[in-house]
Amino acid sequence: MKEFIAEIVSIGRLQNQNLVHLLGYCRRHGELLLVYEYMPKGSLDKYLYGEVDNNSTLSWDQRFWIIRGIASALIYLHEEWEKVVVHRDIKASNVLLDDELNARLGDFGLARLYDRGVEQETTRVVGTIGYLAPELARTGKGTPLTDVFAFGIFVLEVTYAIDVRLKGDYNVEEAYLALKLGLLCSHPFACARPSMRQVIQYLDGHIEPPELPAHQSFQALALMQNEGRKMSTMFDGAQSAYLSMMYANEALI
Repeated sequence: MKEFIAEIVSIGRLQNQNLVHLLGYCRRHGELLLVYEYMPKGSLDKYLYGEVDNNSTLSWDQRFWIIRGIASALIYLHEEWEKVVVHRDIKASNVLLDDELNARLGDFGLARLYDRGVEQETTRVVGTIGYLAPELARTGKGTPLTDVFAFGIFVLEVTYAIDVRLKGDYNVEEAYLALKLGLLCSHPFACARPSMRQVIQYLDGHIEPPELPAHQSFQALALMQNEGRKMSTMFDGAQSAYLSMMYANEALI
């Protein structure tokens, strides 16, 4: 418990515009409660799955900005802070929105910190089914690349859940890019995944993402039905681009 509290205190020092700031903690009657800053618009999953009113549909531009915001948060955690921070529970319900619908990654209850250049010790597997990288079952180690895997599933979720109320009003090329990045990040082999810094470069158009490997698994698609939620369907250009991309790379379930 002392080690865990020490990590929580360290996490409270994280400062990034795309993170929900941890304000403090309270330990009482055997329970440890974490106190975060209030995010008035709530969690992203409510917008993706129609749990808010009809006037709260997220535009494509907002979705793409949310994806980029979480990518920026992960660069900070993985590369820019004094220690490596592995979040271990990236998912839509842990992405919170401020008044301007900027994305903030929250819930650091499962996060682990370790010094750069030091190999992390094996721990029990934690996280959310559907976002867990395959290698976790073998190694038990949460790493930046297991976060990248979860981010890939998250990107597919945000992109694939395009609301029909958008009526086709979104950038097909950006949607294609997001889907491609989602699949690259959720590659079953960790060594084939990009770093989050590379992801930002792809999103910003500074470099072109590589082609998807042939025979890439459809595992990511199967996992998108996470937490028993039913995904929306893409009915137009982005769906066609997505399916073409899949068949071109001979992806198999």
